[in-house]
Amino acid sequence: MSSPTGPASGLPVRMPRPRQPGRHRRPEPLAAPEGAPALVLAVPGTPSATTRGLAEEVVSIARSELPGLDARIGYVDGDGSKYPTVQAVLAHAADERTARYEHALAAGVDVKEPDGPVAVVVPLLAGPDSALLRQVRQAVMDSRVAAELTDVLGPHPLLAEALHVRLSEAGLARADRARLFTVATAADGIILASVGGEEAVQAAGITGMLLAARLAVPVMAAALDQEGSIASVAEQLRSSGSQQLALAPYLIGPEIDPGLIEEAAKEAGCPAAEALGPYPAIGKLALAKYTTALGIAPQQPQGAPVR
Repeated sequence: MSSPTGPASGLPVRMPRPRQPGRHRRPEPLAAPEGAPALVLAVPGTPSATTRGLAEEVVSIARSELPGLDARIGYVDGDGSKYPTVQAVLAHAADERTARYEHALAAGVDVKEPDGPVAVVVPLLAGPDSALLRQVRQAVMDSRVAAELTDVLGPHPLLAEALHVRLSEAGLARADRARLFTVATAADGIILASVGGEEAVQAAGITGMLLAARLAVPVMAAALDQEGSIASVAEQLRSSGSQQLALAPYLIGPEIDPGLIEEAAKEAGCPAAEALGPYPAIGKLALAKYTTALGIAPQQPQGAPVR
């Protein structure tokens, strides 16, 4: 079970690699400042054991990238016990900060009264979804806790990389165009499926251009939550010469019913890759949103070069 403070005991936690000795060692990794706000990952959709495992893997990746990070999980539609709500996690973080301050005062330590945000809330969404973001924003407001809400994770080159990997895992794209081998089932046209209406389609289209550059095939975005959108894009791709299509979900996973991807693939008459899930880039991008909000990191994580 998860708790407001992080994953349950007994689960594997990614640890930072030891520093290499010698003159060519890598720079010392950035560490979370003492007393820094918590990173609260806001997980949309109906909570489940699968969703919890995915979220715990994402925060584990974030912790491995930033030692000392206080990363927690809150569920937009949580039940308050097994799956703590965003409001409960924020309230718990605020209570803990106050308790630490009061304990220090009681011990005679000269400490400054805590100020600034208690937490930075990062929505676990690849692209914009106004309805889900409204729910997250309302949860933050209802908590009555000083917290900062970041934007969604995409568009970003790392998401194009993740999409490429998921397609290659499904046998729908070559893993590396620089290598001389073929994939008989490789698609010659990709439907990038998003949720969140037209705004989400436009945002997905940016990542789609990066994916198209990686695969050297046309990529078009479509909305899973707009009737006829998937079929229409499939027809456009076939009309332009693509005959072997593939559906690539521009989704992390918890935000939709998994059956929607299967239905969309049938509508388009093509196979589908898996959702992005806990791909390492998701944890890195969630951390980048956090560090950027706090001004403790100079730049976003870099995507892999186009092959």
